[in-house]
Amino acid sequence: VRTELEPIELEDGAAVPKEFANPTDDTFMVEDAVEAIGFGKFQWKLSVITGLAWASNDAMEMMILSILAPQLHCEWRLPSWQVALLTSVVFVGMMSSSTLWGNISDQYGRKTGLKISVLWTLYYGILSGFAPAYSWILVLRGLVGFGIGGVPQSVTLYAEFLPMKARAKCILLIEVFWAIGTVFEVLLAVLVMPTLGWRWLLILSALPLLLFAVLCFWLPESARYDVLSGNQEKAIATLKRIATENGAPMPLGKLIISRQEDRGKMRDLFTPHFRWTTLLLWFIWFSNAFSYYGLVLLTTEFFQAGDVCSISSRRKEVKAKCSLTCEYLTEEDYTDLLWTTLSEFPGVLVTLWIIDRIGRKKTMALSFFVFSFCSLLLFLCVGRNVLTVLLFIARAFISGGFQAAYVYTPEVYPTATRALGLGTCSGMARVGALITPFIAQVMLESSVYLTLVVYSGCCLLAAVASCFLPIETKGRGLQESSHREWGQEMVGRGSHSPGVTRSNSGSQE
Repeated sequence: VRTELEPIELEDGAAVPKEFANPTDDTFMVEDAVEAIGFGKFQWKLSVITGLAWASNDAMEMMILSILAPQLHCEWRLPSWQVALLTSVVFVGMMSSSTLWGNISDQYGRKTGLKISVLWTLYYGILSGFAPAYSWILVLRGLVGFGIGGVPQSVTLYAEFLPMKARAKCILLIEVFWAIGTVFEVLLAVLVMPTLGWRWLLILSALPLLLFAVLCFWLPESARYDVLSGNQEKAIATLKRIATENGAPMPLGKLIISRQEDRGKMRDLFTPHFRWTTLLLWFIWFSNAFSYYGLVLLTTEFFQAGDVCSISSRRKEVKAKCSLTCEYLTEEDYTDLLWTTLSEFPGVLVTLWIIDRIGRKKTMALSFFVFSFCSLLLFLCVGRNVLTVLLFIARAFISGGFQAAYVYTPEVYPTATRALGLGTCSGMARVGALITPFIAQVMLESSVYLTLVVYSGCCLLAAVASCFLPIETKGRGLQESSHREWGQEMVGRGSHSPGVTRSNSGSQE
């Protein structure tokens, strides 16, 4: 069945998209090719490499902070504000670089931006192990954070090679590598810290990045990016390579070249169609990081006090102690770190189960609501066992909400601004991570209940923001062009074969 197509005027030399092409032409888009080739051996390899990026470049480097801070506090006799600054400077580096890496990935390619950020983190991560004084390690860890800001671009590259039906599940499963990376870092610390010390821990933790840097040479550039930048031959070669590795046939016909666009421009995030989406996503990402890292800090405080109602009395006793009093991490502390990390696995599994059933927006809203509800239940002065259950449920869901945001954000933006959109959202998340210590630690000294209200209220607002997102990306293909006349929310066409007569299923707002 063929439908009549209305005539449309395009600029001189502009390629005609499939939705408006002559139905008798044998043409296809990159989206058609990705869907036709499907998920196979190539995507499995890409999954492992992308997972390695998350485990080595993000999880391990972030987990080091919870191990390095108490060690330097004791060894160098640092006051508490300098210990806190050692953590904050990493988030400052990540916040300042996230947008830059997104711009580089949109301008010069996803592979280029990812490779440079990994080499940057590797170099300064190893140098951190040779820091002679506090000022040196402060600067070097800030530079490490600057490199970590480019890690989200691995999700951009990964998502652009995934067929529609597998995209959400694969991106969520990649996040499992984050938890694996943190577990590996804790186990490495157990082996290294008692004998070799923190310097060797920093050096050995950076070595997995060297493996990823080598594997980067196997990574192809995104075919979607190549088409958008006018490199049709390279895009076809990449698609043929994927088809060969997967043992699937290439689509018949001619690959359509997208209209040439400016890439990586901040103004494109604030066009009338994307302005509201961008602002809501910024708040959602901010709330995610603000609540996630806040809960990590609160968990330690609550466990040390025994229950929420004992926080105030314990604080009064602590004030009488010397500020330089320190304790090295014990085997029990490392065990607690492992258990806390393992609580994220259920969150990913729950999100994996519901995200394709109720959609991305509702999944994020549900995660925020459950976190907020568990926070309010802490007002009841529950015992330690119930406290543990509530904290684990809260962390599982806020972690799952974070993963849902990683699925939704690359899907909602077009190829020309996809990396930049994800980068700016990641930058806003780092702002939340910067602010949360002042709430979870400083405000907690004044009022534990006010602290819980802040986190609960923020997540309730984020749940509402998730519901108000204009676009639901469930069941839709990745948008190639930012021009609305090309079909802003194109429905995925995975069930169709390019080159075969079909109805025009693209929707246009």
